[in-house]
Amino acid sequence: MNPDKCIGSHHPRWFGLALQALVILSRDNVQNCPSAELAAYLQSEATLLRRIMAALVKGGLLETREGRDGGYRLRRDPSRITLEEVYTVLQVSDPLCFGIKETTGSHPFGLEMKSIFCELTTEMDRSMREVLGRYTIGQLANRALYCANKPDNNVQAFGS
Repeated sequence: MNPDKCIGSHHPRWFGLALQALVILSRDNVQNCPSAELAAYLQSEATLLRRIMAALVKGGLLETREGRDGGYRLRRDPSRITLEEVYTVLQVSDPLCFGIKETTGSHPFGLEMKSIFCELTTEMDRSMREVLGRYTIGQLANRALYCANKPDNNVQAFGS
């Protein structure tokens, strides 16, 4: 990562939507899922979700199938897809990183602080990636399934 550049190409919201879509696609009974169905389940815009899914396809996490029975599906076992990999594929922008650096000026003190902030945000990014690397889509799916099956939970399971 270039320490002076902390702006990715996608909004952090994409990461949350991508994780949720991948959890849905990791369910055993989901062979192919169209973007419109995913968008409806996630209560998101279909066009936004298609852009997110296209990035995941390009990154090798998903494959698409055209036609009436088409849609998206995982290319690998969900227990082998880390959250860090999803984060990296999406090149998520970091508003905190950008915001901190944006506060510095072009005067000597501002330039020194920008250098310090670059070191700090690089360390923050490395730490976050380390945490995300410890979790997989499969783990999220198992946890979501457990929560959906709790008797006191009113959330409907996908496909029901």
